Amino acid sequence: MQADYSAVDRLLHRVALGSVATAEILHDIERTRHLKQAPPDNGDHVFITGLARAGTTILLREIHRTGHFASLTYADMPFVLAPNLWERAARSIRKPFDPVERAHGDGIAVNLESPEAFDEVFWRIFHGKSYIKPDGLYPHRPGPRAIARYREFLRLVMKRSGKARYLAKGNNNILRLGALAAAMPGSTFLLVVRDPLSHAVSLLSQHRRFIEDDPFRRNYMRWLGHHEFGVGHLPYRFPGAPEGDPATVDYWLATWLACYSALEPVLDAQPNIRVVPYERMCADPAVWTALCRLIGIDEAPRTEIAAPAETFGVDCDRALRAQAEALHARFIQRSRDWIG
Repeated sequence: MQADYSAVDRLLHRVALGSVATAEILHDIERTRHLKQAPPDNGDHVFITGLARAGTTILLREIHRTGHFASLTYADMPFVLAPNLWERAARSIRKPFDPVERAHGDGIAVNLESPEAFDEVFWRIFHGKSYIKPDGLYPHRPGPRAIARYREFLRLVMKRSGKARYLAKGNNNILRLGALAAAMPGSTFLLVVRDPLSHAVSLLSQHRRFIEDDPFRRNYMRWLGHHEFGVGHLPYRFPGAPEGDPATVDYWLATWLACYSALEPVLDAQPNIRVVPYERMCADPAVWTALCRLIGIDEAPRTEIAAPAETFGVDCDRALRAQAEALHARFIQRSRDWIG
């Protein structure tokens, strides 16, 4: 999210994203006008997921930079469900901007060409009532018709981009990972896993950063389906979901444990889900080499993957940390099956 949205920008976002009916109508027009000319779905796509702050954005940007994939970008905002209609309409009014650091304050700079996790708008608009509840986000099991409609949406983005393969990052896809992976066996799903304590500290830091109750920011995050932290935070309602105080590191450590515990059996059922160990990805170039081989692209230089900040002297529940670290170790072992 940029910090300098004009009044016109804010109005467009409210029209395009704030009204479910408007979004549905625009998407129907998009499908009518452009779906027949969209490339066929070969099923060979890449989906990146994991709990927010796992390193999913960096991985998305590195893969997207290779030029092999279509993705939703900031240029598609705010009419992300009508990418071809908006591409034509925005040619004369869209204003390019120099890369600016995103609101997370994590050093990641974005411009119009930057890919981002905008696919969740599709799920929120058409299926939000199924998984977004007042007390949290619940596991989501979209059926064959919903997934078929989603795959048509991918084709529309591929048409706009001129690419035959799709790349997406979606943190909320942990809610529907099993259903998506089963429905698209030819696609690769990359589940990024980060050291639980450093991950919890990062989540707590972002929660504090986004706790300020700015109305437009709150609505913007809600429109995009982002409830991971901040004033609009809603917990993932996996078994063991925390009920404590989000202002504590133990809350986020319990969140980590609940989410990845729920995902462990999904890995057993779906061989096209691969664990990406965040710390090793940052430290060992061999992981990037293996990733390129896994998704079938020529290796390109990585430019943004870098070592994360280390966590020292954090006071947390020892038993909770021990459970999380044991689970983390099992995930790391799974990653060795394909990385070596």
